[in-house]
Amino acid sequence: MKICNEQLLPLTKTPYFSLNLFYQCARPFLAACNPETAHTLTLRGLRIAGRLRGIGRPQGESVQLAGLNFTNRVGLAAGFDKNAEAVVGLTQLGFGFIEVGGVTPLPQVGNPKPRLYRLASCGAVINRMGFNNDGVEMIHERLAAMPSIEPTLLGVNLGINRATPLEEADQDYRLCMRSLYDVADYFTINISSPNTPGLRNLQGDPQLDDTLKSVLGARDRLVEDVDRRLPVFVKVSPDLDPDVLRELVSRIRDAACDGLIATNTTTDRREISHRFANQEGGLSGRPLFERSLQTVTHAREAVGSDFPIIGVGGISSGADAIAMREAGADLVQVYTALVYRGPNLVKELVNALD
Repeated sequence: MKICNEQLLPLTKTPYFSLNLFYQCARPFLAACNPETAHTLTLRGLRIAGRLRGIGRPQGESVQLAGLNFTNRVGLAAGFDKNAEAVVGLTQLGFGFIEVGGVTPLPQVGNPKPRLYRLASCGAVINRMGFNNDGVEMIHERLAAMPSIEPTLLGVNLGINRATPLEEADQDYRLCMRSLYDVADYFTINISSPNTPGLRNLQGDPQLDDTLKSVLGARDRLVEDVDRRLPVFVKVSPDLDPDVLRELVSRIRDAACDGLIATNTTTDRREISHRFANQEGGLSGRPLFERSLQTVTHAREAVGSDFPIIGVGGISSGADAIAMREAGADLVQVYTALVYRGPNLVKELVNALD
């Protein structure tokens, strides 16, 4: 795909340009909407873009990681497209990989509204969505009917239903993984969302070893059945003490997981001053960056140079992406900054990391 912002070329040849132009026109309207409504409208626009355009091809430096070929180092973090509704349209932004979800076995509505808050002056968002999604059966149906997005890779973030006891978390992860194995390129085990009660406790629980062993064992049996091995990453919190973090990521590595995603959102509010600062939920965006950067640094020190790490949290510029790479991240993901900066951000990050 040719990306060009210097001259107005036919839109059929420049889907990236048309999406950025649409964003610039729609931004004032979206900013005036309730945040969750604005997000829903954005996904609808991306769905339309996916139907009207051919799939854009990511640019940049390809990289082999965890047995996969990433066509560039920039991905979309989980949470943006929870229900895999706009994947084809999202590929046109230039991502090398897109992560959908979190997906749970049963559909759930999530926490009561309002549950999403913009902190525009801070470049941040607070959410307490609570794994709202259509459930694994519907999401599998949607992905199975979707046209191929190759060479863009598709990851699926796996969660647990709110009613699932923590000691049975592995059952939810395994069920979702089995159901989606034929439509995904990798999986992420989410043990760090602050919006499902008790889930973060898994990070410090001895039970985590058994949970990971159970999930990876199920993956290995699927490999035997279908002769296709999908990597399993684990997503961790930015709120862990460095010593606790080092122990956790070492356990994840020793369990033979394929990589680490650092980080999820934070419950800490020390870095922000805003009227929504005391809202419950996970904070993402610019105030999270230094915390995520430190987490990646500590994690890299603990796991050594060869264990894959995807850095995410507050990346909002090419310089941020470079800093995350220098801290030890092999790949990066974005979400919140995309809301504030639009499609041009993806091109900037890809070029910075090229």
